Amino acid sequence: MQSTDLGNKESGKIWHRKPSPATRDGIIVNIIHNTSDYHPKVLRFLNVAFDGTGDCLIAGDHQGNIYVFDLYGNRFNLVQRTAQACTALAFNLRRKSEFLVALADYSIKCFDTVTKELVSWMRGHESSVFSISVHASGKYAITTSSDTAQLWDLDTFQRKRKLNIRQSVGIQKVFFLPLSNTILSCFKDNSIFAWECDTLFCKYQLPAPPESSSILYKVFAVTRDGRILAAGGKSNHLHLWCLEARQLFRIIQMSTKVRAIRHLEFLPDSFDAGSNQVLGVLSQDGIMRFINIQTCKLLFEIGSLDEGISSSVISPHGRYIASIMENGSLNIYSVQALTQEINKPPLPLVKVIEDLPKNKLSSSDLKMKVTSGRVQQPAKSREKIQTRILKQDLTGDFESKKNELPDGLNKKRLQILLKGYGEYPTKYRMFIWRSLLQLPENHTAFSSLIDKGTHVTFLNLQKKYPIKSRKLLRVLQRTLSALAHWSVIFSDTPYLPLLAFPFVKLFQNNQLICFEVIATLIINWCQHWFEYFPNPPINILSMIENVLAFHDKELLQHFIDHDITSQLYAWPLLETVFSEVLTREEWLKLFDNIFSNHPSFLLMTVVAYNMCSRVPLLNCNLKDDFEFFFHHRNNLDINVVIRQVYHLMETTPTDIHPNSMLHVFVALTKGQYPVFNQYPKFIVDYQTQERERIRNDELDYLRERQTVEDMQAEVDQQRVEDEAWYQKQELLRKAEETRREMLLQEEEKIIQQRQRLAAVKRELKVKEMHLQDAARRRFLKLQQDQQEMELRRLDDEIGRKNLTENQAAVAKEMRADADAYRRKVDLEEHMFHKLIEAGETQSQKTQKWKEAEGKEFCLRSAKKASALSDASRKWFLKQEINAAVEHAENPCHKEEPRFQNEQEDSSCLPRTSHLNDSSEMHPSTQISLNRRAVEWDTTEQNLIQKVRNLRQRLTAQARHRCQTPHLLAA
Repeated sequence: MQSTDLGNKESGKIWHRKPSPATRDGIIVNIIHNTSDYHPKVLRFLNVAFDGTGDCLIAGDHQGNIYVFDLYGNRFNLVQRTAQACTALAFNLRRKSEFLVALADYSIKCFDTVTKELVSWMRGHESSVFSISVHASGKYAITTSSDTAQLWDLDTFQRKRKLNIRQSVGIQKVFFLPLSNTILSCFKDNSIFAWECDTLFCKYQLPAPPESSSILYKVFAVTRDGRILAAGGKSNHLHLWCLEARQLFRIIQMSTKVRAIRHLEFLPDSFDAGSNQVLGVLSQDGIMRFINIQTCKLLFEIGSLDEGISSSVISPHGRYIASIMENGSLNIYSVQALTQEINKPPLPLVKVIEDLPKNKLSSSDLKMKVTSGRVQQPAKSREKIQTRILKQDLTGDFESKKNELPDGLNKKRLQILLKGYGEYPTKYRMFIWRSLLQLPENHTAFSSLIDKGTHVTFLNLQKKYPIKSRKLLRVLQRTLSALAHWSVIFSDTPYLPLLAFPFVKLFQNNQLICFEVIATLIINWCQHWFEYFPNPPINILSMIENVLAFHDKELLQHFIDHDITSQLYAWPLLETVFSEVLTREEWLKLFDNIFSNHPSFLLMTVVAYNMCSRVPLLNCNLKDDFEFFFHHRNNLDINVVIRQVYHLMETTPTDIHPNSMLHVFVALTKGQYPVFNQYPKFIVDYQTQERERIRNDELDYLRERQTVEDMQAEVDQQRVEDEAWYQKQELLRKAEETRREMLLQEEEKIIQQRQRLAAVKRELKVKEMHLQDAARRRFLKLQQDQQEMELRRLDDEIGRKNLTENQAAVAKEMRADADAYRRKVDLEEHMFHKLIEAGETQSQKTQKWKEAEGKEFCLRSAKKASALSDASRKWFLKQEINAAVEHAENPCHKEEPRFQNEQEDSSCLPRTSHLNDSSEMHPSTQISLNRRAVEWDTTEQNLIQKVRNLRQRLTAQARHRCQTPHLLAA
């Protein structure tokens, strides 16, 4: 399955390689639309519609982008950006390049796909339009919303009628029946009415369905012949109504998987004449099932539970199915790939009962068949006479009626207008031609011809007639195929493309009108052309030669002198209908006059063209010059030629006038086209048989050649496969040897890696043992150090406790001495005061005694302080020496700030200066004590400094001894 992303492209190819849909899913291409903005997102398709040809479809997404997809030309184009979501589309209008789109603002717009311009803007709805139905002629359209339906004239884009309903009854759908003027309106209360399109007169109403299978209709579908209506809703039942009998004739029950029906559409078939037998049913699960309404058998289905379908549209010729998926993408299915049974042609209606041997055929049998198949000439002549007499009898009574044309025109008035202006107005030319030719517009008959497909004769038309425009070539091919299907003679007419081409180019947007114009031209202006088939019409050329001989004998004699026959100076103009020698404007002006006059006017135009060109023709002497002249444009005034034609029509004698040998104008019949058998049937049949035989021989030859080519291809393929097999075996052998060598090398590498790995393991094991041993030694050392530290801590605690007790005892003794001294001083003071009070005589003696006593007391106190200071210094020195020795024995332990603490402890010892009160001592005693205290302090500081130096030296030595083993270990 191919997938195409439109992206931001405005045009491009739909697929990049030839599609080959599988029978399983039948998908030709999957079309998605992703934006490439900063935040990429998927643009979901909402609606899709096919045009009348079935090879082109239009689709719109929810942002209002509308694309045209040409499946025949493999192209897509962005034709419009409406900037709002479209709710409905229609693409089969009378003007083939125009389409209708219903938008979210309740309006309907008409755009042109070629010019991409807005054609018209129609308003009038007050709610969203969900359905657009176009009449088969393309002239009218019905737009439907939930509250109203409106009928529009697409020629003027004006609203003609509006269907108003009560608010309680909503509209389900209003649409045209195919190929008819009947409008079918379906309401939400299950009522269905049929209306006449022109008068809106109610033709009939369908009865209510039976209560046993009553469902609320939601979706509808009609066969192409307008005889059967299918209706469904929220149920697995389908109701089939016969619109001719106006009754329900069948109820189809779908499978239990179907709970509700979302869409119905009949599948067109080329061989059922519009009475479609295959119905597509889209259910709530996203699967569209196609069933035969006669046998009630499931033929095939599209979609799945994972990739469900939201809506589907089938092309008019039944070749393609366009489905909008639930993920917003667009799938194009090939019906031919999905099913082969319903596309098989029916069995032949004529069977060969007995093949008579050739020797039994006689000339009488052959004549009998020819006689029975053709009308004898005398009878034909009598019929002509009788018809002419009848016309003469009725001329006076129906003169005015004969000149009346459809659409209110009058042939006499048109001829007067034409003679006055020389041509019809360009704006109304096509309208006037359709009225003059009285075209029946047989849609059904033409569709049946088109549905037969391209005729085998015109399959390779582009090789013989290379036309640049693919569209023009396609229309020409279809028109010629329709003519060949209408009458077998046209499949063997070599000049038919030349005859039809100017009309195809003129009416390429309306193939029905194109076909009917050419058919009318052949029936009336090409009378008796095929009686001498496959030769040119000798009888017609003889008429032209007789008229030319009467009016210009000199020119005819010039032709005879140079061996130029009517097949050279008349037949090229007729078989190309003057398209090679005239410009477009001249050709249109000429055919304004041809279609407005008797069929003999065309033959007279050939004579007039030669007569008006007599001067250059008389100067031509070579046959090639004549051939060139009648196949190329010449310097000739077409107005002069037309005036000459009218002159010839009036002045030509009755006995040689083509008017007496050609029938009057006869229009095509309504409903079905007339049988065209004005040709030698036995010759055509013989040529057809010969051509069929040649084709069969060619097919046999092609089959045999294909068989030989297939055999040769198989042989070549087998040889290539054998060579490839041998090469593959050789490559496999070399690869095997290479793999073996690689395996040996890998094994050697693995052995070496294992050896290196074993060595690494051994090294790791030894390192692990060393590390474990070192860790064990460090652990034992750590335990020993912790025990030693614990012992030192205990010794320090014991020493601190002893020092504290000694200091407490000394302090207590000193406090006791100080108290005793203070009491003695108080006593002496008291006694001193008493002695002063005793008398002046005793003062000197008492003073001397006091001084002696004071000196004695001071000496005793000094001795005690000196002894106490000596004891303190001895204790401190002993502590410092012990600490230094202990530190030297254990150098790795952290040094503790013991000295400072001990110094602080020693500061707690009593000093002499603290024991004496200077205010109570004798001055000389005070000076002596101060001097001795200073000496003591100096001596104490010197001792402390020496202890500190000794401790530093011991610490440095211990550190040196501790660092030496570590350096050796490193």
